[in-house]
Amino acid sequence: MDVVGIGETMVLFSPKANGSIRYARDFSSRCAGAETNTLIGLSRLGHKTGWISKIGKDELGEFIISTVRGEGVDTSKVLCDSSAPTGIFFKGVVNEKDTRMYYYRKGSAASKITPKDIDKQYILKAKYLYITGITPALSQSCYDSIFYAAEVARENGVKVVFDPNIRYKLWSGAYARETILKLAGMSDIVLPGLSEGKFVFEDKNYESIAQDFADNGASKVIIKLGEKGAYYLSGDDRGVVPSVKISHVVDPVGAGDGFAAGVLSGLLDGLSLKESVSRGCAVGSIVTTVNGDIEGLPDRETLKYFVESSNYNEINR
Repeated sequence: MDVVGIGETMVLFSPKANGSIRYARDFSSRCAGAETNTLIGLSRLGHKTGWISKIGKDELGEFIISTVRGEGVDTSKVLCDSSAPTGIFFKGVVNEKDTRMYYYRKGSAASKITPKDIDKQYILKAKYLYITGITPALSQSCYDSIFYAAEVARENGVKVVFDPNIRYKLWSGAYARETILKLAGMSDIVLPGLSEGKFVFEDKNYESIAQDFADNGASKVIIKLGEKGAYYLSGDDRGVVPSVKISHVVDPVGAGDGFAAGVLSGLLDGLSLKESVSRGCAVGSIVTTVNGDIEGLPDRETLKYFVESSNYNEINR
């Protein structure tokens, strides 16, 4: 197993036309979750991945399982809870710069994950444990579960990869900051966005933020800079990798999850940190050209063509 991830995946409902959700009548449905987005991205690039979670014993839960399993992710450690529903959320795209999310996840099956639901031996099979800051914000039991999993990984030589992925609607600022710092300190690789770094370390520049995360315990820090690319730091190895320019962004949501998949894929392939970050930038850019969190995640052939092509729009999909 290359990467095991823990977290909630929900069913996403999106209007078929842009505009305010209140006026929408026709919706499409997909499954989406930060952790499974990344795991699916890795799976499409040929890596072995596994997912730990809970779903409701309902049709939406079955939809999620069939989708994630169909993408090659092992779902043998996903539990089914008959006492709680599968979470859902809505995404409204007002315009290409204004995407609004509406979550209905309180009391969901995934929010009831406990440390007893985490299979220690399953984590020990992996090279990397992938976690985000979303899961510990869902409930106290989820908080305990993520810290338990990170500790299991740390004590047994499994590298912990942490994307803060802060959801400000889920928890208070001070508690979120404290939790992010604790998890980052337990992680080998930290993947914050610039705004998340500024939130944690109070409005510093990206170089200072990366150094602060490193001083907090991370051996590799990669700051996502949006259109400017990403800044990486590992000891004396540091620098900026430019983004891959896209002529037209269709949907920016999910780009960060794709970025994480690209970075981890590069590291699993034995690439340098700089080369891995470059792959992350490429995957993240490709994701933005297609509606949906996972629909644009590339396979190896698409990624290779994208990197080599001067015009992604010419790719025959």
